[in-house]
Amino acid sequence: MRSRAASSWILLACALAGGALPAAAEETSRRGAGHVVTPIERDDEPRLRNLRKLTAGGENAEAYWSPDGSELSFQAKRGDAGCDAIYRMDADGGRQRQVSVGAGRTTCAYIQIDGSLLYASTHAHGPGCLEDPDRSQGYVWPLHPEMDLWAADADGDNARVLFASEGYDAEATVCHRDGRIVFTSTMDGDLELYTMERDGSGLRRLTHTPGYDGGAFFSADCSKIVWRASRPTGDALVEYRALLARDLVRPSQLEIFVADADGSNVVQVTANGAANFAPYMHPDNERILYASNQADPKGRNFDLFLIRVDGSGEERVTANPSFDGFPMWTHDGRRLVFASNRGNARRGETNIFVADWIDALD
Repeated sequence: MRSRAASSWILLACALAGGALPAAAEETSRRGAGHVVTPIERDDEPRLRNLRKLTAGGENAEAYWSPDGSELSFQAKRGDAGCDAIYRMDADGGRQRQVSVGAGRTTCAYIQIDGSLLYASTHAHGPGCLEDPDRSQGYVWPLHPEMDLWAADADGDNARVLFASEGYDAEATVCHRDGRIVFTSTMDGDLELYTMERDGSGLRRLTHTPGYDGGAFFSADCSKIVWRASRPTGDALVEYRALLARDLVRPSQLEIFVADADGSNVVQVTANGAANFAPYMHPDNERILYASNQADPKGRNFDLFLIRVDGSGEERVTANPSFDGFPMWTHDGRRLVFASNRGNARRGETNIFVADWIDALD
């Protein structure tokens, strides 16, 4: 939640889902600790079966499968930590352990094709969490120029800077066939998408339109990319550039886009004016799962939606009346991981869930 720590939608998850959840008459729910505890499993989510919560407490999000689906990387803020650290766990939630160095803000962790780690961190510039932006100007994300891309061994050892510019470098994900990396940077003065080889060579800029391009993922065969973007014009563009000059961005209107992996043949998939993010493409390259507050654009309820790459056939996948986001299929499309506020013991928790994906409905 891309953008995380600095660029992450976990910030949005925590900010929007931190308040009381809306009650629904049909909900089988119980009250505790001053908030509504919603069910983990729901009859109106037929595409999800054998749903299981892998984490328990704190703020956990952006869980991404390893190439073989045996492990997950994720980011979490636990205990008295001031900001997110990077964690790794088995696909059943076992062996949860911190694998980042324990300093600075971290975000957007991905397991590489050889089992090593890729994530973004500010810790080369100091051990602190850096300041959050002034919310008096509305909901904005900080784009810390201290954020760089880091590589590390599978256990987090030998952490080293893989890529750093004078600007914000984060939101990196990986092609699980050859290790190519796609990421977001402000190195050229705007929030643009770039690719590079897994060793940091071969830098290539993919996007050139004013606005925020971020949170990109490769398709399973790495022939496509899918991402979120804003396309402000007029006064909105003036405001966007003024915020960007202060290392800020307002993520309230983002649409989903898809293109070939080299940035060509761009297609806008959604056009609903909502905050759409975390898109992930099914292995068939025909469908995209993404998170959106389109049902309540000014509210706290984000759900998962399934849509075809041409923008047709949209279907609501989750109906939990709080936050569901950051979906990712295994590379065979059989299992889904996502983050949610459902079933929380305490207000403001975000946990990681896995489920079997039901592709053919009766």
